[in-house]
Amino acid sequence: MVHQYIERESSRVCTEMPYGLSAVKFLYSDLREYAPFLFRKLTSARISRLLSFMNYETFLGEKIFGYMDFLRASGVDLRECLCDPEELDTPRKIFERKIRYRECRPMPEDHDVIVSPADSRMLVGSLSDNSHLFIKGKFFDYEELFGKDKVTWLKAFREGSFAVFRLTPEKYHYNHTPVAGKIIDFYQIQGGYHSCNPHAVLSIATPYSKNKRVVTIIDTDVSGGTGAGLVAMIEVVAMMIGDIVQCYSEEGYDNPVPIGTGMFVKKGFPKSLYRPGSSTDVLIFQDGRMRFADDIVVNMFNNGATSILSNGFGMPLVETEVKVRSHIGRAT
Repeated sequence: MVHQYIERESSRVCTEMPYGLSAVKFLYSDLREYAPFLFRKLTSARISRLLSFMNYETFLGEKIFGYMDFLRASGVDLRECLCDPEELDTPRKIFERKIRYRECRPMPEDHDVIVSPADSRMLVGSLSDNSHLFIKGKFFDYEELFGKDKVTWLKAFREGSFAVFRLTPEKYHYNHTPVAGKIIDFYQIQGGYHSCNPHAVLSIATPYSKNKRVVTIIDTDVSGGTGAGLVAMIEVVAMMIGDIVQCYSEEGYDNPVPIGTGMFVKKGFPKSLYRPGSSTDVLIFQDGRMRFADDIVVNMFNNGATSILSNGFGMPLVETEVKVRSHIGRAT
């Protein structure tokens, strides 16, 4: 089935490239049903790293995955890169590329604006069943997402809103800080390495809260903060993602430091890097503390686009392609 999204800058309906789609369909249908032991092995950390190595660091990847054909067709603009494009001579270097983000991804100057953490395809939703954005828990199990022992955060974000940012393989894979504020908690939760492809999202319940992930809680109600209350940024690994490298920098990409409790982060700066592949960011906001941009909400209910997710949820559910550091909402 075709999966489409809306390009935000042009409002054009686009069709997603079916990169690895046959393998995803096989893995999350026949194999999962008839060979569950093999399915668990293929979504384990060891196999995920092996597939990543084969795909991004060996010539075998070109024969099996056809990454050069994929890159040519996907429209990656290598002119944005900090380095000479000729230096990007391996798949890993392409996927871990650094860009001139101040020029290529300008950020709104408004203090209360919340920005996208990644070049990605975005959906928004609400955890409150009284909201018109309420989406039943298919993307994630709320308690499982944070960790069932994290009582403080489970209380703080209950009835809030969320945004899901899906990074497809051709995307720039650095995450940037969506808000300014003080880090008040930072922890990792172990899990699997399931695909975050829409087919997989519908086939396996709540993949974003079953995969390995890193949770960062930011208090934005501090001096110099964005003023949007507590914000949870959850970085989720996926199949062939080897790691999430924390590398916050206010100097381009130079002199990076790991994220830690007590540090203040400014909005729009590089925070972390996904190792090659595709993955997902999830932002959680407290109830009543932010309002999503109108165009992103309107796009979700566009009946002119064909979305795999719409079938699974029984309602129009269309992603908007957003740029890192672009406006996605405002503090209220």
